[in-house]
Amino acid sequence: MELRGWSELDILIVTGDAYVDHPAFGPILIARFLEGRGYKVGVVAQPKWTDPSDIARMGRPRLFVGVSAGNLDSMLNKLTAQKKVRSEDQYSPGGANTLRPNRATIVYSNLCRQAFPGLPVVIGGIEASLRRIAHYDYWSDSVRRSMLLDAKADLLVFGMGERAAWEIAKRLDAGERVESLTDIRGTAHVKKNRRAWESIAADPSKFVRDKKTVVLPSYEEVTKDKAAFAKMSRAFHYETNPHNGRPILQPFGEEAVYFNPPAEPLAESEMDGLYDLPFTRLPHPSYEEKIPAYETVKHSIVTMRGCFGGCTFCSITEHEGRIIQSRSSENVLREVRALSRMEDFRGTITDLGGPTANMYKMTCRDEKTESACRRLSCVHPDICENLVTDHGPMIDLMKKVRDERGIKRVYIASGIRYDLAEKSPEFIKELAEHHTGGQLSVAPEHSSDKVLGKMKKPAIKSYERFAQAFCQASEQAGKEQYLIPYFITGHPGSTLTDTIELAIYLKKNGMRPRQVQDFIPTPMAIATTMFYTGTDPLSGEPVYSATDLREKRMMKALIFYWDPQHWPLAREALKKAGRGDLIGRAPHCLVPFDDVPRPMAQTRPQARAGTRGRPPQKTRGPRRR
Repeated sequence: MELRGWSELDILIVTGDAYVDHPAFGPILIARFLEGRGYKVGVVAQPKWTDPSDIARMGRPRLFVGVSAGNLDSMLNKLTAQKKVRSEDQYSPGGANTLRPNRATIVYSNLCRQAFPGLPVVIGGIEASLRRIAHYDYWSDSVRRSMLLDAKADLLVFGMGERAAWEIAKRLDAGERVESLTDIRGTAHVKKNRRAWESIAADPSKFVRDKKTVVLPSYEEVTKDKAAFAKMSRAFHYETNPHNGRPILQPFGEEAVYFNPPAEPLAESEMDGLYDLPFTRLPHPSYEEKIPAYETVKHSIVTMRGCFGGCTFCSITEHEGRIIQSRSSENVLREVRALSRMEDFRGTITDLGGPTANMYKMTCRDEKTESACRRLSCVHPDICENLVTDHGPMIDLMKKVRDERGIKRVYIASGIRYDLAEKSPEFIKELAEHHTGGQLSVAPEHSSDKVLGKMKKPAIKSYERFAQAFCQASEQAGKEQYLIPYFITGHPGSTLTDTIELAIYLKKNGMRPRQVQDFIPTPMAIATTMFYTGTDPLSGEPVYSATDLREKRMMKALIFYWDPQHWPLAREALKKAGRGDLIGRAPHCLVPFDDVPRPMAQTRPQARAGTRGRPPQKTRGPRRR
C-alpha cells in the first residue's frame, strides 16, 4: 500500500484459501475484477481467528469488506463423508488442515464486525451461496438457518458474484447506505421488520414488477416438518434460472431473508474481459510450501462456466448456473500465450475445459424458449430438442490451442458429459487422438438406471456406447488409453442390493476401482433433500437413503471387492443383503470365505469379453464437485 501511495483500501477481501493470484481461485478473481474497475483492493488470506488484529492488518477499508470461505464449503473441505477430519487441505500451503476454521464465513464475518464497527460486511463464495436458505447440514445433522443470519452480515452474494460485487461497490461509493441496497440481482438481505415481510407474504405480486415473489416455508416449518422441507427445496430450485427466476422470501422467526432474482450470466465479451485481467498465476511470494490445488490448476485453462446437467448431487448448477458462459477462442489463445511465457511452463496444458469440458459454447437454439424454460436439466431424462449440442466450436478450439507455438501437449482433464459426446464422433476422435494423456475421466456414477434417475444422470448404456467409441478411436490412433470411470456409493435411491449389483457389474467388466466417492449431502442439493427427508422433492416419491455410517462403509467395501482389506466388511454386507451366494472362490463370487489373497496372474484387469480393441478400465481417487 505504501509503495502504491495508498492511505486506505476501498475494499478488503477476506478468504479462507491461500492467496494465489490465479483465476481458478474465486475470491481472487473478484478482487482482480474490482481492481480492474478502479478500486483499491486488498486481500487477507487465511487470517488467524483468535482475535480481529490479523484481519485488520491493512486498516479499515473505505467501502466494504467481502468475506468468503474460499473455493470449497469449509465443512466439506475439513470433513469426510464419515465425518472424519481430512488429512489435507488442498487450498493451504503444505496442505495444512489447521489454517481455516469450521464455518469460516461466519467466523470471519464476526471478526470483521469487531475489527471494523459499522462497516458493511458482504459475504459470498460457494459456502455462503449454497447456505443461503434454510438448509440441512450433514456434519451437525440439523437444519440450519440462512448463513446471512448466522454471519450477521449486511448482504449475501450468491452465484458468481462479479455483477453484484461491482454494483455494491458503485452504489456505496456514490454515497448510498448499505440498508438501501435491496434490489441488486444475485444478492440477499434481511428484512428485520416483521410487518414489512408479512405484507410481502400476504401480497407478493405488488413488490416486484411482473414478478410474483415466491414465499418459501419458514425456518420453523422446515425444521419441524420434512414435507415442508421438501416443498421448500422444490420451490427454490425452480427459481434458479436468471431469465425467469422470481424473488424469494423465507421467514426466520421475527425476521425474513429476501432473495433477489439471480444475476444475469456474463456475455462472451464480459467473460473475455474477466480472463484478460493481469493475473500473475502465482502464489503469494511469502509462501514457502506448495499449495496442492494450485499445483493441479496452474497450467490449466478454463474455457467456460456453468452446467445444464442438473445432477442432483452436484452444486455447480446452483452456484455457477445452468446457462453456459463461454470465452471466445481468441481470448483463450491469449491466455495460452501468456501461460507459455511462464518460467516453469514446459509445453503441457494440463486441462482445457471447465465444469464440463464438452459444453463449451452450447446453448439453447431459441432465446425466447430459454427465457421461458423452467427445466432443471437440459439433458435429463432426455437431451432437450432445443439444445444445440454442436461440438464444432470445442473441436476448433482444441486444434487452435495445440497449434500454438510452444505448446507440446493439451490434455482435457475436466469431466466429459458422455451422452453429449457420443453424438459427435469427430469430438471423440479428436479427444482420443490428441487430448488424452493415457487416461480419460468420465463419471457413470452407478450401473442401476433407477439410481441414475435419482441422480439425473444418463443410463449406463450411454456410458458403454461412449466407452466403445472412445476405445475404438484410441485403437485407430495407435494408442493404449484407459477410461477412468467414477462411481458414487450411498447416493439416495441406492440400496445395499443396488450396490451389490454395481459390484457385480464392475467385476464382470474388469473394473477395479482404487477409490470411490462416498456420497456427501452438501447444502441445498436436491439429493441432500432426498437424504434428509426420505422423499424426492421433484416427484414426491419415497426414496431410500443409507444414513448409518457403517452401512455406508459396507457399500464402499463392496466396490472394493478385489481388495483383501475390505473383504470382512464386504462379507458382512453380502450376508446382511441375503447374498451369501456371492461369498466364495467361484468365478461369480465377489469375495472369498477367508482373508487369504488369491494369487494374481495379472496386474491389470482385462477388457470385457466381446469388446476387442477396448482397453481395460481403471478408476482413481475421488474428485471434488
